[in-house]
Amino acid sequence: MPTEVQEETFTLEELLAGLKEMHRLILWNDDFNTFDHVIHCMMKYLDYSEPQAEKIAWKVHNEGKCAVLEGSFTEMEIYRKILQQEGLTVSVE
Repeated sequence: MPTEVQEETFTLEELLAGLKEMHRLILWNDDFNTFDHVIHCMMKYLDYSEPQAEKIAWKVHNEGKCAVLEGSFTEMEIYRKILQQEGLTVSVE
């Protein structure tokens, strides 16, 4: 059976943005993820402690967003994809 591969393309702007040293992974508030799910994902994928993850969940709830990780564009894209697969609303700045 052939394996289906999804190809992802990037614009020149996105590639050039990847050359910057630091990018931030932003977690956004939404109407469908529970506090428990957000906390679980922060602990499982970003290695936050439970109190840290709870603080992030409350900040997202109260302020609408929270920067949860900083690093290279490539690294942030990897974590963005992982968290999006978990249903979280995230972006890279």
